Amino acid sequence: MQQEQQSQQSQQSQPVFSGIWLPLVTPFAGGAVDHAALARLVARYAGSGIAGFVVCGSTGEAAALDEDEQLAVLDAVLAGAGVLPVMMGVSGSNVRQVQARVRRLADRPLAGLLAPAPYYVRPSQAGLLDYFRGLADSAAAPLVLYDIPYRTGVKIEPETMLALAAHPNIRAIKDCGGDYHGTQAAIADGRLAVLAGEDHQLLGTLCLGGAGAIIASAHLYPELFVALARAVAQQRLELARRIFHTLMPMIRQFFSEPNPGPLKAMLARQGWLRNELRAPMTPASEALEAALAQACEQIEAAAPGLLG
Repeated sequence: MQQEQQSQQSQQSQPVFSGIWLPLVTPFAGGAVDHAALARLVARYAGSGIAGFVVCGSTGEAAALDEDEQLAVLDAVLAGAGVLPVMMGVSGSNVRQVQARVRRLADRPLAGLLAPAPYYVRPSQAGLLDYFRGLADSAAAPLVLYDIPYRTGVKIEPETMLALAAHPNIRAIKDCGGDYHGTQAAIADGRLAVLAGEDHQLLGTLCLGGAGAIIASAHLYPELFVALARAVAQQRLELARRIFHTLMPMIRQFFSEPNPGPLKAMLARQGWLRNELRAPMTPASEALEAALAQACEQIEAAAPGLLG
């Protein structure tokens, strides 16, 4: 009990937007959200050392949930998260609707709102400045920019990102832009906490001075991802590299088919949820599931030596 309390105090003393954040999957059963499975997942990860939860991101199949379902999932996670902070995803192309949704979330105790650029419409950089500043003005919680151009069709350019960093309610960025120079510029500037959003960039971002990560792969073996981040912070880089190289075969497999299909397949094998997604998402192929199972066996064999 004393050790658990010390761990919780350590988590509370860290900057909010740092460490390993988990973008939770949304379990389904018979087409509906499986709240029992969701509660089990939250309880499992709350004790794993992660820094916080992200609800209704792309891994959570947010686009397939209506607003009532999203709020119900959020409230369930808030109820089970304990001292861990919770971030909520907000997205859309209709600016007024997204701002209204942000205002409706003001009564929830959120650590932040994760917001990508408006998808499909591909606004200019000036349009992005207006959009994110408007959301930040409307939000009770801090805004976390989500730069993911392969989903939205538009990149948050470094100059735009640094201009947004001047807003007092924009605090961090989930970096999926694939731009090394942009990542380095944000870290060097120091006003935004830079969180790796591409799982394979975790070690590189942390070694550059990034604050942490929001990564789907941490659903499996979260303790190893937490240990990796801790090893970098302690400048134990050889250990960090060993953990990263151990995890990379699994990470590569996870994203060889659309997320979160492969992830749900492995969580289903472990008994945490049903292997069910909402259309148009489909389950992982049998071949990929077998390859992932093999990669996980190798991680499990190596884990005792990596966690000490």
